Formats: sequence, structure tokens, C-alpha cells
Amino acid sequence: MSAITGARPLFAVALRQNTRTIAPWVVLISALSASSILAYSWIFPDPADRAELAGTLGGNPALALVFGPARNLATADGFNAWRAGALGAFFAGLMGIVLVVRNSRADEDSGQAELLASGVLGREARLAVAVLIAAAASVALGVVSFLLTIACGGGVAASMTLSATFVASGLMFAGVAAVAAQLGSDAPTASSLAIAVLGTCYVIRGYLDASDAPDWASWTTPLGWLSRTRPATDNDPWPLLAALALAVVLVLAGFTLQGRRDFGVGLIASRPGPARGGATANVWGLALRLHRGALVSWLLAFVGLGLIFGNLAPSLGDVLRDSTSAARVLAAGATDPDALSFALLVTILQIIGIVAAVTGVQVALRIRTEEVEYRVEPLLAGALRRPVYLASNAAVAFAAPALFLAVAGTALGVVAAAQDETISARDVVIQALVTIPAVWTLVALALAAVGAAPASQVVGWLGVVATFGLTLLGPTFNLPGWALDISPLRQVPNVTAASPDWAGLATLAGVTAFFLAVAFTGFRRRDIV
Repeated sequence: MSAITGARPLFAVALRQNTRTIAPWVVLISALSASSILAYSWIFPDPADRAELAGTLGGNPALALVFGPARNLATADGFNAWRAGALGAFFAGLMGIVLVVRNSRADEDSGQAELLASGVLGREARLAVAVLIAAAASVALGVVSFLLTIACGGGVAASMTLSATFVASGLMFAGVAAVAAQLGSDAPTASSLAIAVLGTCYVIRGYLDASDAPDWASWTTPLGWLSRTRPATDNDPWPLLAALALAVVLVLAGFTLQGRRDFGVGLIASRPGPARGGATANVWGLALRLHRGALVSWLLAFVGLGLIFGNLAPSLGDVLRDSTSAARVLAAGATDPDALSFALLVTILQIIGIVAAVTGVQVALRIRTEEVEYRVEPLLAGALRRPVYLASNAAVAFAAPALFLAVAGTALGVVAAAQDETISARDVVIQALVTIPAVWTLVALALAAVGAAPASQVVGWLGVVATFGLTLLGPTFNLPGWALDISPLRQVPNVTAASPDWAGLATLAGVTAFFLAVAFTGFRRRDIV
């Protein structure tokens, strides 16, 4: 029997099962590209508007950290390459990770893989199918993105190059996931390892783009290779060959490692549990234990974010002092040098707050994951009440981003104050603390979705995405004030202002309380699983 015997029928079945998982990724990433073409012509119809846009974003290190360098904002294709390039590649990589882990290690954890292995199925077939599904999804993403973008007015060469970077990212990080699936002791650990690699590559790419690093430095991260294709300027396909070669090497490494591990376990062995229950003997300790590994990794990441942004703050301040349009976007139009520096830090803390909200939403959505994997029902079969179970997880979901914001704000304030005597580390820390209620509103939205309508749990992620767009891109697109005010971060006052408007925090508290009421009421009344 061949090592991949049975892969063909298994692939056909698995592809049908994963269609609903793949479709949202393909649609959302493709829409990110197509909407950039449409938005550019609609919002910036005049050459003067486009020149102002280029002046605002072209030399902006903060936005380069998130979106990559803005190389050609005079055209719709150049704007699309800037707005959708780095983010699209990140989400395509995340898609590849999710699909590979779900169809390899997650099946082992659930017992489905053992059932399949009892039939005529080669040892390598499941991993081969997982990689093929990720590859098929990546190619589908590239084709749909290309067709949809040119249908909206994008150039053929630029759209093809940009879409090819999405395909390459999906393939590379599918390879990363294939290796992580062999290392991790279970599916969540494998996902955490692969996503940590993706996040590290993204941060390194962003730091290099936002700093004055030499051109060759972009070769130090795979996501940097994709940016070297320069869609809408050079349209250079050659860096994609390096990405394809890396994907092949990683997949082969994954197959090699799979042959050296036991079924159901990873090469990195999990530690045996304690003889006594300890903190996990109650539901509050159990909730913390479930998320401990991920929270520790996130904590280190937020320390790094604070240090990185703190080092970038002086150069960002120089950009804002030289560009009134950049100050309008990133510093709320502040003109006084002292106010300008702190207004910039407020924007940086908003970006960190959005990332912190991601951690809280992850914890909230884990409630549903535990539920569908039948680990909640046995707990509730005893004396544990539903509101207590939900409260234990909600406490972690609220405490984690609050801690992360405080830690990142402290690191940011200390480093920024050391380089700029006009900045007070104490003010930065206080500003970070008052940003926490806005993050809690997004977490509460995710809890409301999970508690009352788990089929609509994607609402939690949509809240984060909408806040991201309104906070970072809303001012650039000159959106009206009422639209910008939808973002919870817009309700956070500047603590150094002459008369801070604290009413916004009261509004956030009311909205958060409403979402929590929906979450607890819905969770108490609905069926489990």
C-alpha cells in the first residue's frame, strides 16, 4: 500500500466539508482588494486629492508598519497594492494555517483520524489532503481576487501580481502549519506555533518597512519577499519563486517529521498534569488554565509591541510635524508640538488596543469551541450553573486585554519618554488604562454573539475589523463624524487635553453592560450544542 493510498477520495470528501470554511476567507480577502479599487476612484476623484493622499501616507512609518510601504498612490492599483497587499497576505497565510491544522491534527484530537486509519488509508494521506485543501483554497483565492479586482477596474498585471502574493502566502504558511502540526502536542498548540511564526514574520516585515532598513533586509522575512514583487510598480514575479520553494521545503519537512512521531501526540511532548486538581479544581482556575499558554505568548508579544512603537515614536513625530495632512489623520489635527507628540501616542495605543481586542475575542470564541467539542456539557451536568461558567470565561476575556494594554502602554511610555522629554511616561500609562473600556466593548460584543447566537459568532471578528477600518482609515477617507464615532476607540478621551471628555467612557460602559446582558440571557436560555 502506498503512503498516500486513499488520498483522492478523502480529498473529495474533505473539500466538500471545508467549502463553508474556505468561502468566507476567499470572499473577504478578495473584497479587500476589489474594494480598494472602487474606494480610490470614489473617494479620491481629483488629482489634488490623490496628491494629498500620497503626501499623507507615502512617508508614514506608522501605516507602513501595518500596511507596508506606499510606493505608488497616484493610481488605483498602487493604492490597492498598499491597502490590500500586506493585510491580504497575512490573512491568506492565516487561512492556510487554519485549513492544514483543522484537517490534520484536529482530526487526530477528535478521533476522526483514527477511524479513517482503520480503513485502507496510507499514513501520509491525511497530511497530503490537508496541504492540498490549503493549496486549492489559496489558488481559488488568487483566481477570485484577480477576476473580481479587474472587474472593478484594476489593471491586469498589477492585479495578477497582487493576487499571486496571496496564493504564495497561503502556500508558505500551509507549509509552516504542516511542520507545526507535527511539533504541537495537540491542534491548539500546533495552531499557536504556526500563528506565532506568521505574526513574527508580519511584525518583522512591518518594522523593516517602518524604519530606515536597507533594501536587502526585506529578504529576512518571507512576507518581505512578497512585498518585493511591488505590484503596480515593478510587477516582479521572481520573488514568488523563493516563496514557492520555501513552501515545498516546509511541506517535505512536515512529511518527514510525521514519520517520526506517534499518532495523536507531537514531537514536543506535553507535560503530565498534576496529581491534584489544584487551581483547575474550580471553574475559574479551569478557564485560566485553558488559555494560559496563549496568554503568556501574547504577553511577550505586547511587550515587544510597546518597545517597537516606543522606538518609532520620534520618527513618527518628525513626519507629523512636516505634514499637516498626516497630523490630521494620525494626531487628530493637533498642531502644537507637545500636543502633537502625545496625540500620536494616543493613535499608537488605539492600534495596540485593537490587537488587544483580538486576544479577548479569541477567549470569547473559545467558549463555543469547547461547546461543540462536547467539553461543556459534562461540566454543566453537575452543580455548575451556566452563568458561572460563562462568567469564568468572560473574566479571562476581559482581564487579558486589560493586562496586555497596561503592559504595552508601560513599555511604550518608558521608551518614548526616554527619547522625547516632552512625553510623560505616567500620562502614557494612564492613556492606556482609559483605552481599556473601548476594548472591553469589542470583547462584550463577541460574548453576546457566542452567548445568544453562536451561529453568528463571526460578529465578534467583524467588530474588530470595523473598528480597525474606522480608526485607521476613516480619517483618511474623510468619513463623517457620526460614522467615525461608531468605533469605541473614538469615545476614549485624550487625558492630557485641557478638559477631557469623560462622557464617552460612560457610553462605552452602558454599551458593554448591554452586550453582557444579551450574552448571559442568551446563554442561559439557548440549547447547548
